[in-house]
Amino acid sequence: MENSTHTNNPYYSRTDKTKLNVSNEEWRKILPPEVYAIAREANTEYPFTGKYNDFDELGEYYCAVCGNHLFRSSSKFASSCGWPSFYEADKDGVIYKRDTSHGMERIEVLCKRCDSHLGHVFNDGPPPTGMRFCMNSASLDFEPDSRK
Repeated sequence: MENSTHTNNPYYSRTDKTKLNVSNEEWRKILPPEVYAIAREANTEYPFTGKYNDFDELGEYYCAVCGNHLFRSSSKFASSCGWPSFYEADKDGVIYKRDTSHGMERIEVLCKRCDSHLGHVFNDGPPPTGMRFCMNSASLDFEPDSRK
């Protein structure tokens, strides 16, 4: 089921896994400004402001830019860091990139299909993985189990 907020985005699909090669100029025309700033320019939403930070419904999380599957809600946990956090990502949904911006050494998490910035991953999460995928709500879409 496609999200009606994506009707102007011809690249959004929850079933197509084809790698996208879309220019930022094209994404700027399609995406809402907040989503573009975070997903395409690697900005970060303010802590404790994202719609999925304090959110615990059962369902699936997808890339807000292209619809690629990223996380299952059962891997979400309350990290108190101010952003939605997960201990495990869909291995076919994300890729990783070294990030040395802002004088820090971090690992950036990107959507594997469209290369959009999702957030960062840290090694201070809970078992079983010990990882904390610290994501921006603006880069995520959620589909509750009740809609399936």
